Amino acid sequence: MPTRPRKPTDPPEAERPGKEEEEPIEILEVVGVDETTGAVKDDREREGLASGGLTGGRGRRTADLAQKLEEAQREKEKYYDLLLRKQAEFDNYRKRTERERAESGLAGAREVLQRLLPVLDNMERALRTGGASSDPLRKGIELVHQQFLDLLKKEGVQPIEALGAHFDPRLHEAVEVLDVPGFEADMILEEMQKGYTFNDRLLRPALVKVSSGRGKAPQGQGTGEDA
Repeated sequence: MPTRPRKPTDPPEAERPGKEEEEPIEILEVVGVDETTGAVKDDREREGLASGGLTGGRGRRTADLAQKLEEAQREKEKYYDLLLRKQAEFDNYRKRTERERAESGLAGAREVLQRLLPVLDNMERALRTGGASSDPLRKGIELVHQQFLDLLKKEGVQPIEALGAHFDPRLHEAVEVLDVPGFEADMILEEMQKGYTFNDRLLRPALVKVSSGRGKAPQGQGTGEDA
């Protein structure tokens, strides 16, 4: 039988027994309160409970990245040091090669110059024999001799000054020692063969005669003065 609709004048219906028992009870969780003791939880504890899993995972990832970065930094420093060592080794090799090449070139030039010096000696001997200055042959030898000296000078060859100087074993070679009065020891008296240097290094020593110093007159004698 269908239910008659209620009118505003109808008395209110009596509440059905057991209605409240049928409705579900909603339980609300109080944030920050211990369910057992009712104590308020610490803020740090709540934050740890709220984000503990996320923070722990992120921390592990950060530690892994930091470790990998440190390893990469060590690898970079190792290879950088290796690069510096290789560059230094290459620079030393390049300098050594250039030095050896330069020394090899100088050695070849020294050998050629030493072979040319006897030709220069013969021209100087020819000029020392004398002869008229107007002799065309002599003039030709003088011209060639001067050109030869100019060429050697441009190449770094310089004659060694010997006559009248003190004997120097680095530049001179004594072929005879003479007892000549009036000269102190180790004075060069005569030059037998001219010496030369090449780029400030000895190319050929000068052959000379030197005084022994034993022929020097005693002081006060040989001067015409009374003792």
